[in-house]
Amino acid sequence: MNTSLTDNVLTVRLDGIGAGWQQYIMLCSDQHHDSPYCNRKLEKAHLDKAMDRDALIFFGGDTFDAMQGKHDPRANYDHLEPFLKRDNYFDAIVEYNAAFYKPYASNIVMIGNGNHESDVLKHHNISLVDRLAAELNRANGQVHVGGYGTWVRFMLKVSTRNLSFNMKYYHGSGGEAPVTRGAIQTARQAVFLPDADIVWNGHSHQDYVIAVPRERLSGKGKLYRDTQWHIRTPGYNDEYQNGAGGWAVEKGLTPKSLGCVWLKFYFDGDGVGIIAEQEIR
Repeated sequence: MNTSLTDNVLTVRLDGIGAGWQQYIMLCSDQHHDSPYCNRKLEKAHLDKAMDRDALIFFGGDTFDAMQGKHDPRANYDHLEPFLKRDNYFDAIVEYNAAFYKPYASNIVMIGNGNHESDVLKHHNISLVDRLAAELNRANGQVHVGGYGTWVRFMLKVSTRNLSFNMKYYHGSGGEAPVTRGAIQTARQAVFLPDADIVWNGHSHQDYVIAVPRERLSGKGKLYRDTQWHIRTPGYNDEYQNGAGGWAVEKGLTPKSLGCVWLKFYFDGDGVGIIAEQEIR
């Protein structure tokens, strides 16, 4: 594998593709890893599975919770883990998250920015994602820092042919959309992202995998069909807990799934296909 990031387009080159080839990709977002509500046991189980599969790992923003800094109106001292109760709070959460993710550094391809990271950058001039990536790259990683939205091009060399699949990552915006779960956004994104084979969102902690079959016309005038995959990853933060109280309950938010989405590229002799499946609880 070879990777490069230019003009907010991350290129991932994969070769050696022949009969029986497959490549897993782990898409996860909204870990909020330094939050006391993060289900770190489940997150670790999925990351361990990614290593067993030699999967490429992508983080889609809000890896950090980062809500307990000074002057943050959301801060609650009771929500600070004991080992994070330090004057240099932001240093502490970088160190804490880096220690957890270092065993997976060799397989982490990209860490995107979410609204929690952009809020810290805006108010404290600190890029938590850049600092985390630097720590992981000192541990044999080759981690790229993505934006709030980034294109990813998977370039596959199959014998003498070159194939490509495009993924548009966008962290997400808006509320939780309790009725539609945000699925209505797939119709909007399909219109202005016609070059994407995969559209991946996070942010709302909702989850879906929706396949949109398309009729296409090639540059040579040949009709063909393909599928645009729309994915939303829920994350690992369970603020709802038992429903007794707290911010999520008082705001009338609903229980959320926890977990990730697995992509699998595979070669079956006729061509390269994609499977997308959720692993949630």
